[in-house]
Amino acid sequence: MTNYSSKHNHIDSAKALDHEDTMKHFRSKFHFPKAPNGGEGLYFCGHSLGLMPKDVRKSIETELHSWETYGVEGHFEGPYPWLPYHENITTSFAKLVGAKETEVVAMNTLTVNLHMMMVSFYKPSKTRFKILIENNTFPSDKYAVDSQARFHGFDPKDAIVELKPSPGKKTVDPEDLLRQIKDLGESLALVMLGNCNYLSGQCFNFKDIAHVAHSVGAQCGFNLAHGAGNLLLNLHDDNVDFAVWCSYKYLNSGPGGLAGCFIHERHITEKNIPRFEGWWGTNKSTRFKMGPNFDAIPTAEAWQLSNPPIFQLASLRTSMNIFDEATMPALRARGDKLTSYLEFLLKENCGDKLSIITPNERGSMLCVQLKDDPKKLVKVFTEKGVLLDFREPDILRITPVPLYNNFEDCFKLSQIIKETL
Repeated sequence: MTNYSSKHNHIDSAKALDHEDTMKHFRSKFHFPKAPNGGEGLYFCGHSLGLMPKDVRKSIETELHSWETYGVEGHFEGPYPWLPYHENITTSFAKLVGAKETEVVAMNTLTVNLHMMMVSFYKPSKTRFKILIENNTFPSDKYAVDSQARFHGFDPKDAIVELKPSPGKKTVDPEDLLRQIKDLGESLALVMLGNCNYLSGQCFNFKDIAHVAHSVGAQCGFNLAHGAGNLLLNLHDDNVDFAVWCSYKYLNSGPGGLAGCFIHERHITEKNIPRFEGWWGTNKSTRFKMGPNFDAIPTAEAWQLSNPPIFQLASLRTSMNIFDEATMPALRARGDKLTSYLEFLLKENCGDKLSIITPNERGSMLCVQLKDDPKKLVKVFTEKGVLLDFREPDILRITPVPLYNNFEDCFKLSQIIKETL
């Protein structure tokens, strides 16, 4: 984490930091919402919905033109034929999450992918049936694991175990997390954690968790809704069994954008792995022979069900081109500088009015507790052209996204929060 001093608590210092920033040009690739006064707003909600890349309109219009010009032949004609369109994302996704290209695929939406993965990796027995999740996991994840437990004939109250925060904290210390996995031991079937946690911003050590989960005989998967495009990931080498992620937050693919999936290569060729199957996961060379038997593609693509939505893929391809140019190591380094700067400013200017609950194990999101009513304050911030969000019971989530936020944004935000409080 970067250290800042009182000399940095000034607009001129923020502007100087921006001037020295070698990645500042990426900001110009995005549209910013307007403030009520007509000027450019302050956008700190990239953890919820990323900003629109300026080239997205052109990318979608390209596919509209292909549809208009070629009709069904657009599957084979045009600048980006639709039949293999999802393959335009593969290399980018592999670099994004630290995987082999055979281990990733763009498909479905986030919770659909989560269910698809639990079909393959939650294989409970009478004695090994528990799923370990976060204590404050995103509701959709809780609904998903509860329903999977019921589907297999277990009561979620018995099957679903929530992490216990460390004493006196809202987060769990890394050693406490590993101990809880070991304590569950032979009763544990699956570790299924989000990362970063949507409510605290805490991220976890994938490699250590996967190692300990495997040591007790459990499988290990992650929901990277707040990790993909935010954290520096290395899923293959960390030996994670599977991971899923959405693309409309840090990946800027637009509302409801297509999701991603990782399956470690050791599972891909398992002959008897349970899996729900559809025609888009069968052998590409024989797919259109419409045969009766499923012949799995020997990659993560075998988990595909149907041909994907092209307009969403076009938007995602545009954003991933930006990520390929920026690179995740550089983005995470810049994100650390921005997030540390915002944390410094909030403590310096508003320290007696708020507390930051996000630990140092984090990405770019800071989760803040305010002593005043944070829900009412969000409305005030919106009226001032600031977009961040509130989560029950008392959390403000604020994210300086390294692709498009800058140091001046952080300083201006801290001043508005100070003035409002």
